[in-house]
Amino acid sequence: MRALVTGGAGFIGSHLIDRLISRGDEVVVLDNLSSGKIEFIQTHIDSGSVVLHEGDITNFDDVHGAMEGIDCVFHLAANPDIRLGTKITDTDLKQGTIATYNIVESMRRCEVKKIVFASSSVVYGENAPMPTPENHGPCMPISLYGASKQAGEGLISSWVGTFGLQAWIFRFANIIGHRGTHGVIFDFIHKLKADPSRLEVLGNGLQEKSYMEVGDCVDGILHVMENSNESLNLFNLGSHDTASVSRIAEIVIEETNCKDAKIEYTGGDRGWAGDIPRAMLGIDKMLSTGYDVRYNSEDAIRHTAKCLIEEIGL
Repeated sequence: MRALVTGGAGFIGSHLIDRLISRGDEVVVLDNLSSGKIEFIQTHIDSGSVVLHEGDITNFDDVHGAMEGIDCVFHLAANPDIRLGTKITDTDLKQGTIATYNIVESMRRCEVKKIVFASSSVVYGENAPMPTPENHGPCMPISLYGASKQAGEGLISSWVGTFGLQAWIFRFANIIGHRGTHGVIFDFIHKLKADPSRLEVLGNGLQEKSYMEVGDCVDGILHVMENSNESLNLFNLGSHDTASVSRIAEIVIEETNCKDAKIEYTGGDRGWAGDIPRAMLGIDKMLSTGYDVRYNSEDAIRHTAKCLIEEIGL
């Protein structure tokens, strides 16, 4: 298979590429390297296993130029910072909705029929039942990032129905692990590196979500693809439990050995505008394919903390 991975130099994309190359696939990467790091995939580029198109998914010509000869698109590129959308409000419109249009329209023109889309649990919005099943609705996201993911799902679904694409849409839990470049664990480690005596935590620390290790995530994508074959396949990907932000803070303090750090909460029930305080995905459909995770939330958090401490150099 010849695969196009948008955002392939990023956190999840680079792990996916490792798997694709190991099973013998050819990989083309489209990435503008704004948040991804070329060193994540440099070995594959040097070996000739990966062809890098340094381009922008918001530019139709860049997308179309990378699409020729592709069998399957893994569309992972997006704005990685949900909070940014509250300051620059067209960020997710451009990097999410319009970019996804560019992908599916380029696929139509180049007669590429298969797409995998990285969506998110945030499409479910607030007050969804926990755990949240795939058939929960209506989906009413409260962040601009969530709105762009829901719009992306709708575009892909319409291209499936109108132009005969086959799609796998994955709604991710919070994906964490080796090579992480943002997120709560990453932020906590950097805060403690700057000041080992205190750790600021946004909100009241009671925010509670499920976390999935990145290797489990990409293995789950490929397993589900091999074990589902509808024209439109929708799956949650997550773990069996949740962890609170306060527990994450405790784990990071333990792993950094900043034992004297005082946790200071900013207050309120959420970390930022658009944040969903409590979320957990139902994963029965994923489990029904025969796939299960190696790490549940706390184990994934501790594993990630160890990896990022080594990478960041605390």
